[in-house]
Amino acid sequence: MTDLLSSSHATALDAADPLSALRAEFHLPRHGEGEQAYFVGNSLGLQPRGARAHVEEVLDQWARIAVEGHFRGPAQWMTYHELVAEPLASVVGAEPAEVVAMNSLTANLHLLMVSFYRPTAERPAILIEAGAFPSDRHAVASQIRFHGFDPATDLIEVEPDLPGGTLSTAAIAGAIERHGPRLALVLWPGVQYRTGQAFDLAEITRLGHAAGAVVGFDLAHAVGNLPVHLHDADADFAVWCHYKYLNSGPGAVGGAFVHARHARADHPRFAGWWGHDKATRFRMGPEFVPTPGADGWQLSNPPILGLAPLRASLDLFARAGMDALRARSERLTGYLESLVRGHLDDALEIVTPADPAQRGCQLSLRVRAGRDAGRALFEHLAADGVLGDWREPDVIRISPAPLYNSHADVLRFARSALAWRDGRAPGDAP
Repeated sequence: MTDLLSSSHATALDAADPLSALRAEFHLPRHGEGEQAYFVGNSLGLQPRGARAHVEEVLDQWARIAVEGHFRGPAQWMTYHELVAEPLASVVGAEPAEVVAMNSLTANLHLLMVSFYRPTAERPAILIEAGAFPSDRHAVASQIRFHGFDPATDLIEVEPDLPGGTLSTAAIAGAIERHGPRLALVLWPGVQYRTGQAFDLAEITRLGHAAGAVVGFDLAHAVGNLPVHLHDADADFAVWCHYKYLNSGPGAVGGAFVHARHARADHPRFAGWWGHDKATRFRMGPEFVPTPGADGWQLSNPPILGLAPLRASLDLFARAGMDALRARSERLTGYLESLVRGHLDDALEIVTPADPAQRGCQLSLRVRAGRDAGRALFEHLAADGVLGDWREPDVIRISPAPLYNSHADVLRFARSALAWRDGRAPGDAP
């Protein structure tokens, strides 16, 4: 029988994994004389080693030729955002014209709701999950108020119906059916940030469209984590950030998707000159003529220094491929689940669904002894060089990112948690 707690077993798993070499493409945080076991890619991804070269390329252009950098060289700034369109489309399962890297997540959410949340007296409501990420809830509540409606009646929150605070597809379908005649928009996460539950985007889109609603997604915890197939899912729009699994740095430029069927130019929108048709943009005319596709929702010049690290990360995604990364993610997260269920079940509850199809790389854990014990475990892990993150009221999130985490990292987590359970200090030998 295989000893899951054996270092040789974890080492063998890593040695047999063809994508293990990608770890060397990242800067790993240090802990003492060694590396930290870093499980917080769902909050801030690690820095690709190639990011510095892309940033320095921009800085060098700026230093040497200043404004001419907009028009000269293979990475000229006028079309710089187009350099990421094709690889980004590959990551999110879209056509290149359907995606754009711009702004930040919540700013993009507001901009797309200008176009896709068009409430009427009969259909004023937005449906989200209960316990949505606060920024999403703030955004949709403010949009409802902006249009003269009341979030108390027109913001519909679907309550969890499964253990651990997760949601069944039946609960989502039931809520859409009950409120369908009033729904203007269904806004749903690809992966719920606290529980780590992944959702069937195509089915939610089908349900929302059947009820007459527009359907959009916040993919902050899904993009780069698992395949999302946005075009085939038929979503109307989606937004996400690039600083998590896309490893593009703190405050990185965000991303947006607009389905090709909405590429026509007559959508209401807040306009800015970078969304103007690029063939006539510099004629400086007074009338706004949108660029077809997602590019038409841009407002201002792209943040070139912000886009540069994204290029480095997307190079690695292209090299690995989303399907292969997803397979590796399932192996890593499955190993984590086996260690928790096999050796820590008396201390830890897994909140995230057991079905791999309903989760990405994140497992959300609760300490069975309660919140105070959970905080004690979290602090023990950090002192031991094992970094997850804490989400109120009582969840520790551990996310083995397939680009840079290893089976050895996962084993470090399990051994450290076992030491805490058994009353041993960080670093004590078992």
